Amino acid sequence: MHAPATGPDAPQALPLVIVGAGLAAWTVVRELRKLDAQRSIVMLSSDSADFYAKPTLSNALAQKRSAAQLITTPAAKMAETLQVQLLPHTQVRSLNTLARTLSYDDAAGQSRSLGYGDLVLATGADPIRLPMAGSAAAQVQSINHLEDLASFHEALGAAPQTVLVIGAGLIGCEFANDLLIGGYGVHVVDPSPRPLALLLPAGAGEQLQAALQAQGVAWHLGTTVQSLDAHAPSGRLQAVLADGSSLQVDAVLSAVGLRANAALASAAGIVCERGIVVDAHLQTSAAHVYALGDCAQYASAGGRVLPYVMPIMNAAKALAATLAGQPTELVFPLMPVAVKTPALPIVVAAPHPNLSGQWTQDAGVEPEAGGAWRFVDEAGQQRGFVLTGKQSSRRMELAKMTVL
Repeated sequence: MHAPATGPDAPQALPLVIVGAGLAAWTVVRELRKLDAQRSIVMLSSDSADFYAKPTLSNALAQKRSAAQLITTPAAKMAETLQVQLLPHTQVRSLNTLARTLSYDDAAGQSRSLGYGDLVLATGADPIRLPMAGSAAAQVQSINHLEDLASFHEALGAAPQTVLVIGAGLIGCEFANDLLIGGYGVHVVDPSPRPLALLLPAGAGEQLQAALQAQGVAWHLGTTVQSLDAHAPSGRLQAVLADGSSLQVDAVLSAVGLRANAALASAAGIVCERGIVVDAHLQTSAAHVYALGDCAQYASAGGRVLPYVMPIMNAAKALAATLAGQPTELVFPLMPVAVKTPALPIVVAAPHPNLSGQWTQDAGVEPEAGGAWRFVDEAGQQRGFVLTGKQSSRRMELAKMTVL
Protein backbone atom coordinates (compact mmCIF):
# COMPACT_ATOMS: atom_id res chain seq x y z
CA MET A 1 0.00 0.00 0.00
CA HIS A 2 1.01 3.63 -0.38
CA ALA A 3 2.65 5.56 2.41
CA PRO A 4 0.35 8.03 4.22
CA ALA A 5 -0.14 11.07 2.02
CA THR A 6 0.14 14.15 4.19
CA GLY A 7 2.90 16.13 2.52
CA PRO A 8 2.94 18.55 -0.43
CA ASP A 9 1.29 15.95 -2.68
CA ALA A 10 -1.91 16.27 -0.60
CA PRO A 11 -3.19 19.70 -1.66
CA GLN A 12 -4.44 21.66 1.32
CA ALA A 13 -6.60 23.81 -0.96
CA LEU A 14 -8.87 20.81 -1.28
CA PRO A 15 -10.88 19.74 1.75
CA LEU A 16 -10.73 16.60 3.80
CA VAL A 17 -13.88 14.79 2.74
CA ILE A 18 -15.57 12.22 4.97
CA VAL A 19 -18.26 9.87 3.66
CA GLY A 20 -20.44 8.80 6.56
CA ALA A 21 -21.67 10.45 9.74
CA GLY A 22 -21.67 7.76 12.40
CA LEU A 23 -19.44 7.39 15.41
CA ALA A 24 -16.34 6.72 13.28
CA ALA A 25 -16.80 9.82 11.12
CA TRP A 26 -17.61 12.23 13.92
CA THR A 27 -14.83 10.88 16.16
CA VAL A 28 -12.23 11.41 13.44
CA VAL A 29 -13.36 15.03 13.15
CA ARG A 30 -13.35 15.55 16.91
CA GLU A 31 -9.83 14.11 17.24
CA LEU A 32 -8.55 16.05 14.22
CA ARG A 33 -9.85 19.34 15.59
CA LYS A 34 -7.65 18.82 18.67
CA LEU A 35 -4.65 18.86 16.33
CA ASP A 36 -5.76 21.11 13.48
CA ALA A 37 -8.39 23.80 13.96
CA GLN A 38 -8.12 25.19 10.45
CA ARG A 39 -8.38 22.37 7.94
CA SER A 40 -11.46 22.46 5.72
CA ILE A 41 -13.70 19.43 6.31
CA VAL A 42 -16.73 18.34 4.30
CA MET A 43 -18.93 15.49 5.56
CA LEU A 44 -21.48 13.73 3.36
CA SER A 45 -24.19 11.66 5.01
CA SER A 46 -27.03 9.61 3.57
CA ASP A 47 -29.15 10.47 6.63
CA SER A 48 -29.60 13.47 8.93
CA ALA A 49 -26.16 12.93 10.55
CA ASP A 50 -27.45 13.46 14.10
CA PHE A 51 -25.02 12.10 16.66
CA TYR A 52 -26.00 9.15 18.84
CA ALA A 53 -24.40 6.03 20.26
CA LYS A 54 -25.38 3.08 18.06
CA PRO A 55 -25.10 0.54 20.92
CA THR A 56 -28.11 2.24 22.53
CA LEU A 57 -30.32 0.90 19.73
CA SER A 58 -30.37 -2.51 21.41
CA ASN A 59 -31.35 -1.32 24.89
CA ALA A 60 -33.71 1.55 24.10
CA LEU A 61 -36.73 -0.23 25.61
CA ALA A 62 -34.88 -0.85 28.87
CA GLN A 63 -33.99 2.84 28.96
CA LYS A 64 -37.57 3.78 28.07
CA ARG A 65 -36.29 5.99 25.25
CA SER A 66 -37.67 6.53 21.78
CA ALA A 67 -35.45 6.67 18.72
CA ALA A 68 -35.52 10.48 18.78
CA GLN A 69 -34.50 10.51 22.43
CA LEU A 70 -31.32 8.55 21.65
CA ILE A 71 -29.89 11.57 19.79
CA THR A 72 -27.31 13.20 22.04
CA THR A 73 -26.32 16.09 19.73
CA PRO A 74 -28.21 17.31 16.64
CA ALA A 75 -26.19 17.32 13.42
CA ALA A 76 -26.32 21.10 13.02
CA LYS A 77 -24.78 21.57 16.46
CA MET A 78 -22.06 19.02 15.75
CA ALA A 79 -21.22 20.73 12.46
CA GLU A 80 -21.12 24.17 14.06
CA THR A 81 -18.99 23.11 17.02
CA LEU A 82 -16.48 21.17 14.91
CA GLN A 83 -16.48 23.57 11.93
CA VAL A 84 -17.65 21.03 9.39
CA GLN A 85 -19.49 21.66 6.14
CA LEU A 86 -22.22 19.06 6.47
CA LEU A 87 -24.16 17.72 3.48
CA PRO A 88 -26.95 15.56 4.93
CA HIS A 89 -29.35 13.35 2.95
CA THR A 90 -26.69 12.99 0.27
CA GLN A 91 -26.01 9.88 -1.81
CA VAL A 92 -22.41 9.38 -2.93
CA ARG A 93 -22.52 7.63 -6.29
CA SER A 94 -18.89 7.10 -7.31
CA LEU A 95 -15.24 7.88 -6.60
CA ASN A 96 -12.40 8.70 -8.98
CA THR A 97 -9.29 8.05 -6.94
CA LEU A 98 -6.93 9.28 -9.68
CA ALA A 99 -8.68 12.63 -10.09
CA ARG A 100 -9.48 12.77 -6.36
CA THR A 101 -13.14 13.53 -6.94
CA LEU A 102 -16.43 12.01 -5.93
CA SER A 103 -19.86 12.32 -7.49
CA TYR A 104 -22.99 12.62 -5.39
CA ASP A 105 -26.66 13.51 -5.45
CA ASP A 106 -27.51 16.28 -3.01
CA ALA A 107 -30.59 16.49 -0.80
CA ALA A 108 -32.57 17.93 -3.72
CA GLY A 109 -31.52 15.10 -6.03
CA GLN A 110 -29.13 17.24 -8.06
CA SER A 111 -25.95 15.56 -9.32
CA ARG A 112 -22.76 17.23 -8.13
CA SER A 113 -19.04 16.54 -7.81
CA LEU A 114 -16.48 17.37 -5.15
CA GLY A 115 -12.70 17.28 -5.07
CA TYR A 116 -10.76 16.11 -2.04
CA GLY A 117 -7.25 16.35 -0.67
CA ASP A 118 -7.78 13.31 1.52
CA LEU A 119 -10.84 11.11 1.70
CA VAL A 120 -12.09 9.09 4.69
CA LEU A 121 -14.59 6.31 4.11
CA ALA A 122 -16.70 5.68 7.21
CA THR A 123 -19.58 3.98 5.42
CA GLY A 124 -20.40 1.51 8.19
CA ALA A 125 -22.06 -1.86 7.66
CA ASP A 126 -25.44 -3.10 6.49
CA PRO A 127 -27.59 -5.81 8.07
CA ILE A 128 -27.36 -9.20 6.39
CA ARG A 129 -30.76 -10.25 5.07
CA LEU A 130 -31.39 -13.94 4.61
CA PRO A 131 -33.68 -15.09 1.78
CA MET A 132 -37.10 -16.16 3.00
CA ALA A 133 -40.21 -17.47 1.32
CA GLY A 134 -43.76 -16.39 2.10
CA SER A 135 -46.16 -13.55 1.46
CA ALA A 136 -45.04 -11.61 4.55
CA ALA A 137 -41.26 -11.95 4.06
CA ALA A 138 -41.00 -8.23 3.31
CA GLN A 139 -42.27 -7.47 6.83
CA VAL A 140 -39.03 -8.74 8.40
CA GLN A 141 -37.21 -5.76 9.88
CA SER A 142 -33.59 -5.06 10.81
CA ILE A 143 -32.32 -2.31 13.10
CA ASN A 144 -29.12 -0.53 12.17
CA HIS A 145 -30.08 3.15 12.36
CA LEU A 146 -32.40 5.43 14.33
CA GLU A 147 -34.95 5.34 11.52
CA ASP A 148 -35.00 1.53 11.70
CA LEU A 149 -35.65 1.62 15.44
CA ALA A 150 -38.47 4.15 15.04
CA SER A 151 -40.07 1.99 12.34
CA PHE A 152 -39.79 -1.15 14.46
CA HIS A 153 -41.28 0.50 17.55
CA GLU A 154 -44.14 1.82 15.41
CA ALA A 155 -44.77 -1.68 14.07
CA LEU A 156 -44.90 -3.08 17.60
CA GLY A 157 -47.57 -0.63 18.72
CA ALA A 158 -48.72 -0.17 22.30
CA ALA A 159 -50.44 -3.52 22.89
CA PRO A 160 -48.46 -6.51 24.20
CA GLN A 161 -46.86 -8.29 21.26
CA THR A 162 -44.78 -11.37 20.55
CA VAL A 163 -41.59 -10.87 18.56
CA LEU A 164 -39.56 -13.41 16.63
CA VAL A 165 -35.83 -12.60 16.65
CA ILE A 166 -33.84 -14.31 13.91
CA GLY A 167 -30.27 -14.72 15.10
CA ALA A 168 -28.75 -15.61 18.48
CA GLY A 169 -25.53 -13.66 18.07
CA LEU A 170 -24.54 -10.62 20.09
CA ILE A 171 -27.09 -8.22 18.60
CA GLY A 172 -29.89 -10.80 18.56
CA CYS A 173 -29.38 -11.62 22.24
CA GLU A 174 -29.19 -7.95 23.20
CA PHE A 175 -32.44 -7.17 21.39
CA ALA A 176 -34.10 -10.27 22.86
CA ASN A 177 -33.22 -9.15 26.38
CA ASP A 178 -34.37 -5.59 25.65
CA LEU A 179 -37.71 -6.81 24.31
CA LEU A 180 -38.22 -8.92 27.44
CA ILE A 181 -37.65 -5.85 29.60
CA GLY A 182 -40.14 -3.99 27.43
CA GLY A 183 -42.78 -6.60 28.26
CA TYR A 184 -42.84 -8.44 24.93
CA GLY A 185 -42.93 -12.16 24.31
CA VAL A 186 -39.77 -13.30 22.56
CA HIS A 187 -38.87 -16.27 20.35
CA VAL A 188 -35.29 -16.64 19.10
CA VAL A 189 -34.36 -18.84 16.12
CA ASP A 190 -30.78 -19.74 15.20
CA PRO A 191 -29.10 -22.69 13.44
CA SER A 192 -26.40 -22.85 16.14
CA PRO A 193 -26.74 -25.14 19.16
CA ARG A 194 -26.62 -22.25 21.64
CA PRO A 195 -26.52 -18.42 21.71
CA LEU A 196 -23.30 -16.56 20.85
CA ALA A 197 -21.83 -19.84 19.63
CA LEU A 198 -19.07 -18.12 17.64
CA LEU A 199 -18.05 -15.82 20.48
CA LEU A 200 -18.39 -17.76 23.74
CA PRO A 201 -17.15 -21.10 25.03
CA ALA A 202 -19.94 -23.66 25.30
CA GLY A 203 -20.41 -23.29 29.05
CA ALA A 204 -20.85 -19.52 28.87
CA GLY A 205 -23.31 -19.83 26.00
CA GLU A 206 -25.34 -22.34 27.96
CA GLN A 207 -25.45 -19.97 30.94
CA LEU A 208 -26.78 -17.19 28.72
CA GLN A 209 -29.34 -19.52 27.18
CA ALA A 210 -30.62 -20.52 30.63
CA ALA A 211 -30.66 -16.94 31.94
CA LEU A 212 -32.69 -15.59 29.01
CA GLN A 213 -34.99 -18.59 29.07
CA ALA A 214 -35.70 -17.92 32.74
CA GLN A 215 -36.72 -14.39 31.75
CA GLY A 216 -39.09 -15.68 29.08
CA VAL A 217 -37.18 -16.31 25.83
CA ALA A 218 -38.41 -19.34 23.87
CA TRP A 219 -35.38 -20.78 22.07
CA HIS A 220 -35.57 -22.54 18.69
CA LEU A 221 -31.97 -23.63 18.15
CA GLY A 222 -30.55 -25.83 15.42
CA THR A 223 -33.12 -24.61 12.93
CA THR A 224 -33.96 -21.69 10.63
CA VAL A 225 -37.00 -19.74 9.45
CA GLN A 226 -38.20 -21.08 6.12
CA SER A 227 -41.21 -18.88 5.41
CA LEU A 228 -43.29 -16.07 6.81
CA ASP A 229 -46.94 -15.55 5.88
CA ALA A 230 -49.91 -13.57 7.11
CA HIS A 231 -52.14 -15.78 9.23
CA ALA A 232 -55.63 -14.86 8.04
CA PRO A 233 -57.72 -15.98 11.04
CA SER A 234 -55.61 -14.15 13.63
CA GLY A 235 -54.18 -11.27 11.63
CA ARG A 236 -50.74 -12.22 12.94
CA LEU A 237 -47.65 -13.58 11.19
CA GLN A 238 -46.98 -17.28 10.89
CA ALA A 239 -43.36 -18.43 10.68
CA VAL A 240 -42.61 -21.95 9.56
CA LEU A 241 -39.27 -23.34 10.75
CA ALA A 242 -37.03 -25.90 9.07
CA ASP A 243 -37.71 -28.39 11.86
CA GLY A 244 -41.38 -28.42 10.86
CA SER A 245 -42.69 -26.33 13.74
CA SER A 246 -44.55 -23.06 13.30
CA LEU A 247 -44.93 -19.89 15.38
CA GLN A 248 -47.49 -17.11 15.42
CA VAL A 249 -45.93 -13.74 16.18
CA ASP A 250 -46.68 -10.05 15.68
CA ALA A 251 -43.31 -8.85 14.41
CA VAL A 252 -40.06 -10.34 13.11
CA LEU A 253 -36.64 -8.83 13.73
CA SER A 254 -33.64 -10.10 11.77
CA ALA A 255 -30.33 -9.86 13.63
CA VAL A 256 -28.11 -12.30 11.78
CA GLY A 257 -25.09 -10.01 11.50
CA LEU A 258 -23.59 -7.14 9.54
CA ARG A 259 -21.73 -6.91 6.26
CA ALA A 260 -19.24 -4.09 5.70
CA ASN A 261 -20.57 -1.45 3.32
CA ALA A 262 -17.69 -1.55 0.85
CA ALA A 263 -19.61 -1.15 -2.42
CA LEU A 264 -18.47 2.43 -3.07
CA ALA A 265 -14.83 1.56 -2.48
CA SER A 266 -14.97 -1.67 -4.47
CA ALA A 267 -16.54 0.06 -7.47
CA ALA A 268 -13.66 2.56 -7.39
CA GLY A 269 -11.11 -0.24 -7.65
CA ILE A 270 -10.05 -0.11 -4.01
CA VAL A 271 -9.07 -3.50 -2.57
CA CYS A 272 -11.89 -5.00 -0.51
CA GLU A 273 -12.30 -8.41 1.09
CA ARG A 274 -14.53 -8.80 4.16
CA GLY A 275 -14.31 -5.02 4.38
CA ILE A 276 -12.28 -2.17 2.88
CA VAL A 277 -8.69 -3.35 3.35
CA VAL A 278 -6.55 -0.81 5.23
CA ASP A 279 -2.93 -0.86 6.35
CA ALA A 280 -1.53 0.10 9.74
CA HIS A 281 -2.06 3.80 8.89
CA LEU A 282 -5.68 3.08 7.88
CA GLN A 283 -4.87 3.85 4.26
CA THR A 284 -6.60 1.87 1.54
CA SER A 285 -4.96 0.64 -1.66
CA ALA A 286 -5.68 4.11 -3.14
CA ALA A 287 -3.49 7.09 -2.28
CA HIS A 288 -5.16 9.73 -0.08
CA VAL A 289 -8.08 7.40 0.73
CA TYR A 290 -8.55 6.03 4.24
CA ALA A 291 -11.21 3.93 5.94
CA LEU A 292 -12.23 3.02 9.49
CA GLY A 293 -15.15 1.77 11.50
CA ASP A 294 -17.52 -1.05 10.60
CA CYS A 295 -16.57 -0.86 6.91
CA ALA A 296 -12.85 -1.43 7.46
CA GLN A 297 -10.76 -4.60 7.50
CA TYR A 298 -7.80 -3.79 9.72
CA ALA A 299 -4.22 -4.97 9.11
CA SER A 300 -3.63 -3.97 12.73
CA ALA A 301 -6.16 -6.62 13.80
CA GLY A 302 -4.84 -9.45 11.68
CA GLY A 303 -7.21 -8.72 8.80
CA ARG A 304 -10.36 -8.66 10.92
CA VAL A 305 -13.37 -6.38 10.82
CA LEU A 306 -14.18 -5.06 14.30
CA PRO A 307 -17.77 -3.72 14.56
CA TYR A 308 -17.38 -2.40 18.11
CA VAL A 309 -16.99 1.00 19.76
CA MET A 310 -13.48 0.72 21.21
CA PRO A 311 -11.78 -0.16 17.88
CA ILE A 312 -13.45 2.89 16.36
CA MET A 313 -12.16 5.19 19.11
CA ASN A 314 -8.61 3.88 18.76
CA ALA A 315 -8.67 3.99 14.97
CA ALA A 316 -10.08 7.53 14.89
CA LYS A 317 -7.36 8.88 17.15
CA ALA A 318 -4.57 7.31 15.07
CA LEU A 319 -6.09 8.45 11.77
CA ALA A 320 -6.58 12.02 13.01
CA ALA A 321 -2.89 12.22 13.85
CA THR A 322 -1.94 10.92 10.40
CA LEU A 323 -4.26 13.41 8.70
CA ALA A 324 -2.72 16.19 10.78
CA GLY A 325 0.72 15.37 9.36
CA GLN A 326 1.89 13.04 12.13
CA PRO A 327 1.87 9.57 10.51
CA THR A 328 0.71 7.22 13.25
CA GLU A 329 0.38 3.46 13.08
CA LEU A 330 -2.75 1.98 14.63
CA VAL A 331 -1.99 -0.41 17.48
CA PHE A 332 -5.06 -1.92 19.09
CA PRO A 333 -4.95 -2.53 22.84
CA LEU A 334 -6.91 -5.35 24.48
CA MET A 335 -10.53 -4.35 23.95
CA PRO A 336 -13.00 -6.41 26.01
CA VAL A 337 -16.63 -6.13 24.90
CA ALA A 338 -19.49 -5.87 27.38
CA VAL A 339 -22.57 -7.69 26.08
CA LYS A 340 -25.76 -5.81 27.01
CA THR A 341 -27.75 -8.75 28.38
CA PRO A 342 -28.87 -7.78 31.92
CA ALA A 343 -30.23 -11.31 32.39
CA LEU A 344 -26.57 -12.39 32.44
CA PRO A 345 -23.86 -9.69 32.23
CA ILE A 346 -21.02 -10.85 29.97
CA VAL A 347 -17.55 -9.47 29.22
CA VAL A 348 -15.67 -10.94 26.24
CA ALA A 349 -12.06 -10.46 25.17
CA ALA A 350 -12.13 -12.67 22.11
CA PRO A 351 -8.94 -14.31 20.82
CA HIS A 352 -8.09 -14.01 17.14
CA PRO A 353 -10.31 -16.52 15.31
CA ASN A 354 -7.29 -18.11 13.61
CA LEU A 355 -5.44 -18.69 16.87
CA SER A 356 -5.00 -22.30 17.97
CA GLY A 357 -5.76 -23.08 21.58
CA GLN A 358 -8.59 -24.02 23.90
CA TRP A 359 -10.97 -22.59 26.45
CA THR A 360 -10.51 -23.57 30.10
CA GLN A 361 -12.97 -22.74 32.87
CA ASP A 362 -11.88 -21.49 36.28
CA ALA A 363 -12.74 -24.03 38.96
CA GLY A 364 -14.40 -23.22 42.26
CA VAL A 365 -16.90 -20.64 40.97
CA GLU A 366 -20.44 -21.28 42.20
CA PRO A 367 -22.98 -21.38 39.32
CA GLU A 368 -24.99 -18.48 40.76
CA ALA A 369 -21.84 -16.33 40.66
CA GLY A 370 -21.43 -16.75 36.90
CA GLY A 371 -18.27 -18.12 35.39
CA ALA A 372 -14.77 -17.35 34.12
CA TRP A 373 -13.13 -18.87 31.03
CA ARG A 374 -9.66 -18.28 29.64
CA PHE A 375 -8.48 -18.98 26.10
CA VAL A 376 -4.99 -20.49 26.29
CA ASP A 377 -2.85 -20.89 23.18
CA GLU A 378 -0.54 -23.79 22.36
CA ALA A 379 2.34 -22.06 24.17
CA GLY A 380 0.28 -21.86 27.36
CA GLN A 381 -0.35 -18.11 27.17
CA GLN A 382 -3.73 -16.58 27.95
CA ARG A 383 -4.97 -14.87 24.78
CA GLY A 384 -8.59 -14.10 25.65
CA PHE A 385 -11.23 -14.48 28.33
CA VAL A 386 -14.96 -14.54 29.01
CA LEU A 387 -16.61 -13.51 32.27
CA THR A 388 -20.29 -13.96 33.12
CA GLY A 389 -22.55 -12.82 35.95
CA LYS A 390 -20.79 -11.54 39.05
CA GLN A 391 -17.46 -12.68 37.63
CA SER A 392 -17.65 -9.80 35.13
CA SER A 393 -16.23 -7.57 37.88
CA ARG A 394 -12.89 -9.38 37.34
CA ARG A 395 -12.45 -7.68 33.97
CA MET A 396 -9.29 -5.76 34.89
CA GLU A 397 -7.75 -8.75 36.67
CA LEU A 398 -8.01 -11.02 33.64
CA ALA A 399 -7.11 -8.24 31.20
CA LYS A 400 -3.73 -7.87 32.91
CA MET A 401 -3.09 -11.60 32.39
CA THR A 402 -3.98 -11.57 28.69
CA VAL A 403 -1.30 -11.43 25.99
CA LEU A 404 -2.20 -9.67 22.74
